[in-house]
Amino acid sequence: MTFDYELILIQTEEGENELGDPVTIRTEKPVLCDVVSVGRYEHYQAAAHGLRPEIVFVVNRWDYEGEKEVVFEGKRYNVLRTYEPKQSKGFADYETVELVCEGVINRAGA
Repeated sequence: MTFDYELILIQTEEGENELGDPVTIRTEKPVLCDVVSVGRYEHYQAAAHGLRPEIVFVVNRWDYEGEKEVVFEGKRYNVLRTYEPKQSKGFADYETVELVCEGVINRAGA
């Protein structure tokens, strides 16, 4: 597995501005990733629950801290679920986490 792409993980937290108004603070963290397609089985299982997985990003498990939003090549995605392999298929696969994502724009009409 090669990590040839850059993915931006977006962490959000609630805070306050200088006037004391509640605001959402967004922190962006660029990480390297690999991109794989959504499997046919997972696609149909998710569709049965009203979800539309489009893409899977594989990142180093030490980089991922539970972020629910990512940006890849200028497009924003929501993380639907994560998967951490229990067994290694190749060298260091056990140190990765898969982020199953759907595009934010595509959910606007749903």
